[in-house]
Amino acid sequence: MFGLFGTRTRPGPRPVPAPARVVRPPRALPLELRWDAKRPLPVRAVPARVKAGPVAGRPLDFCSRMRRLCEDVAARCEVLAHVRMSQVLLTFTPSRNRSRYGLQARVTPLRFRGGALTRRHGPVDYQVQRFVVDGAEMLYVLTFCLPRFLDQPFEEKLVTVFHELYHMSPAFDGDLRRHPGRYAVHSHSKDRYDARMGELARAYLAGHPDPGLFDFLRHSSAELWGRYGGVTGVIVPRPKLLPVGWGTARAAAQGR
Repeated sequence: MFGLFGTRTRPGPRPVPAPARVVRPPRALPLELRWDAKRPLPVRAVPARVKAGPVAGRPLDFCSRMRRLCEDVAARCEVLAHVRMSQVLLTFTPSRNRSRYGLQARVTPLRFRGGALTRRHGPVDYQVQRFVVDGAEMLYVLTFCLPRFLDQPFEEKLVTVFHELYHMSPAFDGDLRRHPGRYAVHSHSKDRYDARMGELARAYLAGHPDPGLFDFLRHSSAELWGRYGGVTGVIVPRPKLLPVGWGTARAAAQGR
């Protein structure tokens, strides 16, 4: 075979075949996550908005302080007496930006309606990952967005605490409190819901014998960093919704 200019062309080197790509099946997520003395809950530093100088002592343990506050709220507020903080995992999530507006906190239920462990959607049964801490199974994950939450006014921070605790079902079965009507989570009026939380917070503050329990909420994130040199908290993956079984088409129709 000749090229355009009469010179004989030589065949080029044969291409080396690319190694076969190994396709691995997706890694199955565990249905249960456990933390204990051998595998403690992961603790991380909350992102700082200021450069803190050297301070004697330890950083503020936000989740520990918030747990003590929530336990006291549940003990003193009759409508929250059902809350058992021993089955609430307290965590934080980092703020994505410096804005004071946006997510402040959230409560994640670890069960479905009525405390059911699984729920069917079509032919598939789903389960929320189960979280177990020191042998106790958690029913809720209470998460605060930091440092954004810390930079709200004191009253708003306390109302947010009541707001999230009130979301937990009166049966404390891992489901959310459900209100009648279309707006089952915040009732038909979010303004009235928030006003009610404000009333509960003010009643809690009135004549409280130990203001030191909630004193840390009176300070902004910058003030806490200046006082403690840092803030730490527990951070865990958000629980996943995982398929656990497949039913028949007939069973799926019956479950609708």
